[in-house]
Amino acid sequence: MLKRFILFITIVSLGIGNVCADEGMWLPFVLGKNYDQMKKLGLKITPEQIYSVNNSSLKDAVVNFGNFCTGEIISQDGLILTNHHCGFDAIQSHSSVEHDYITDGFWAMDRSQELSNPGLTVTFLIRMEDVTSRFTGKTEEEQTALVKELTKEYGEEDAYTVEVEDFFEGNQKILFVYQIFTDIRLVGAPPSAVGKFGGDTDNWMWPRQTGDFSMFRVYMGKDGKPAPYAKDNIPYHPRQHLSVSTAGIKKDDFSMVMGYPGSTDRYMTSYAVAMNYYQSNPAKIKLREKRLALMKEDMDANPAIRIQYASKYARVSNYYKYFIGQNQGLKRLHVIEDKEAEEAAFTAWVQQDSNRIKEYGNVLSDYKKTYAAYSKVNLPYVYVQEAAFGTEILEFAYKANKLYTLLKAGQSAEDARAALQEYGKEYFKDYNKATDQKVFAALLKMYHDDIDRGLHPAIFGVVEKKYKGDFTKYAAAVFAKSMFANQTTFNLFMANPSAAALEKDLGFSCMLSILTDFRSNVGPTLGAIFGKLETTNALYLKAILEMRSSEVLYPDANFTMRLTYGTVQDYEPRDAVYYKYYTTLDGMMEKEDSTNAEFIVPEKLSELYRTKSFGSYTNEEGKVPVCFITTNDITGGNSGSPVMNGKGELIGIAFDGNWEAMSGDIIYEPSLQRCICVDIRYVLFIIEQYAGATHLIQEMTIVK
Repeated sequence: MLKRFILFITIVSLGIGNVCADEGMWLPFVLGKNYDQMKKLGLKITPEQIYSVNNSSLKDAVVNFGNFCTGEIISQDGLILTNHHCGFDAIQSHSSVEHDYITDGFWAMDRSQELSNPGLTVTFLIRMEDVTSRFTGKTEEEQTALVKELTKEYGEEDAYTVEVEDFFEGNQKILFVYQIFTDIRLVGAPPSAVGKFGGDTDNWMWPRQTGDFSMFRVYMGKDGKPAPYAKDNIPYHPRQHLSVSTAGIKKDDFSMVMGYPGSTDRYMTSYAVAMNYYQSNPAKIKLREKRLALMKEDMDANPAIRIQYASKYARVSNYYKYFIGQNQGLKRLHVIEDKEAEEAAFTAWVQQDSNRIKEYGNVLSDYKKTYAAYSKVNLPYVYVQEAAFGTEILEFAYKANKLYTLLKAGQSAEDARAALQEYGKEYFKDYNKATDQKVFAALLKMYHDDIDRGLHPAIFGVVEKKYKGDFTKYAAAVFAKSMFANQTTFNLFMANPSAAALEKDLGFSCMLSILTDFRSNVGPTLGAIFGKLETTNALYLKAILEMRSSEVLYPDANFTMRLTYGTVQDYEPRDAVYYKYYTTLDGMMEKEDSTNAEFIVPEKLSELYRTKSFGSYTNEEGKVPVCFITTNDITGGNSGSPVMNGKGELIGIAFDGNWEAMSGDIIYEPSLQRCICVDIRYVLFIIEQYAGATHLIQEMTIVK
């Protein structure tokens, strides 16, 4: 499949005045003017206590969890807190009908019971450094050589991983030095009735009563360095771990989040926003809705399939609802119109100077032309990703393409063979052929019906001719014979792989037709569009940096460590509606519905509520706090991030955004945008009172 270009269009909002205090995902090593604002809001510690290279600091307790979430170290023995949904793949991988950790939860009552998770990593940031000046004026070839030079300079004989990231569309380059650990073990997770309470219904919503947390531990070799899993590895001893505060929160309290936000397009042009609103999002919603319905049908009918597909369903569902909410937010907040107003202000600024006209005068017209061309091939692009490669069989077949290419060329393919064989083991463990067959038939039919015939892959012609256009019959043939739907056949192939066998496989030939025809019919156009956008983005941002040179600007998220700050606040989403800034266990009991899997309350939790066995984890009203909201600026990837008070103590775990601000990745709306957090007191209550895992409480540094 054509390599997906992720465009971080990091132009800055052109509204009047400075960025509001709550807005922005800031690089922690250059807080600058933000520090004064943070102190005014209630920060009590110094910048060096937040980020330092030479001394321990908060950054040493915040980790990239699995390259998709954030976590925090909360003990001297490497204990990690993150979200339940971040740990869900690991929880699901250890689950079976006999040991259903998804439903029942899991708690290691001593370290010998902690469960290994092959492939899961935890990454610590060692340092970051602005290296822009070292790249300025260098050719692409010279820049590539410089990255290698920096890797040698900062990598310390392969002890660290070095990455150089672009910010502001290449106008700034920052070096990051990381240390990656691979022995990560599952320590604890509440039952899904706690960790996912509210399910899809409450996802992205407030008020919320979800105990969205899980616990892991990072291990190291006896020499203190990262090491593969081994029984005699020892817990990692961090430079710093977070203290846990049970003092509670109140409105207007300072809040700080550190983590790894994945991607924002906060500064898109109106042309990009319009294409998302009118084309991309509706298509994704339509395709995911069908896929989810077919998956759920089988999950509801069979407990084994429910466990197999729990994590897959959650991943598809999460952004299905996100795309719905984003479109509603884009419309309600008039985002396209706001972007057009910003562009008008930009044009006025350009027109004030002849040199600006010469350099920047065509930027917006170039955007307009490029997106006009993009809109003609965007839907096929979306359908290839969401329909064709939204089926498991075709995604698996694509994984075999590297092996096929090497075999066909007569080149050594042992590494590709080993990688595919390893992938196959995990694939078939959580695979149900009948479910995928239904999804395959439905999504390919939608691809066939919704995309212009001139952009169809050749395989659709085969379906029309040989199967009379019946994708259900075609799917039956594919799944009856393809090795990518049959583990025995796949294993036989892997014992003696050949290009000819892959070419004869109906699943692989379908994938290859879609891939090849997409590359030839759409790929060149998309490639030219992405190239043009890359150039235009860089020029536009150069202009914005010049236009707003007196201001402190923040770049879009790109899964590098960021700090955001704000306060604990309630909000009023619409006329006559007011949302308080916290929820309690009372609200969970009010939502309880034994007939709805999303709102079942575990019997033990109900008993604790009835008997008021709350331990020391209550608020001033004598109630157990569950969640709270802040104005912190977060996005995907921030899931699991520590929410800290002014002293840098842990008060909660970020896990979601709110429905009214689902357009927040494109525009920050201070009156509406909220970060939803699980209260650390609820986490401790579940660990101690519900699970009885008091040894984990004793391991933490608790402050009151």
